[in-house]
Amino acid sequence: MEGLLKIGFIAAGGAAGAVARYLVNISPLADVFERFPLPTLVINISGSFLIGVLVIVLTDRLAVSENIRFAIIVGFLGAFTTFSTFEMDIYDLAKERFLFSALIYTMLSVVVGFLAVIAGLRLGRTF
Repeated sequence: MEGLLKIGFIAAGGAAGAVARYLVNISPLADVFERFPLPTLVINISGSFLIGVLVIVLTDRLAVSENIRFAIIVGFLGAFTTFSTFEMDIYDLAKERFLFSALIYTMLSVVVGFLAVIAGLRLGRTF
C-alpha cells in the first residue's frame, strides 16, 4: 500500500510538471526567436537548477516526507524536464571523479540521442 501511495504522489507531481512544461511552451518565450527553441532551453536550464537546489533543500535542509520529495523531484521535475536528471547524472559522475565516464555519457547522450531522433523520425515516416 505504501508503494501505491508513493506512485500517487509521483503521478500528481508529474501531472503538475507536464502542465508547467506546456505553459512555458505556450508562453511569450515561444515567439522570441524564430528558429531557436527558447522555451525548451528555459525548461532544461531551470529544471537543472531546480533539481540541484531541491535535492539539497528537500534532503538536508527541510524535514519533508519521502513522498513529497518524490512528488517534486521525480514527478514534477521528471515531467517538466528529463534534462535535469541528465545533468544530475553528469554531476554525480564528476563528483566521484569519473570524469571520463561523465564526458562519454554526455557525448553519447547528446550525439546518440540526436541520431535516435533522426532514426525515429525516419521510422515514423514509414507508417
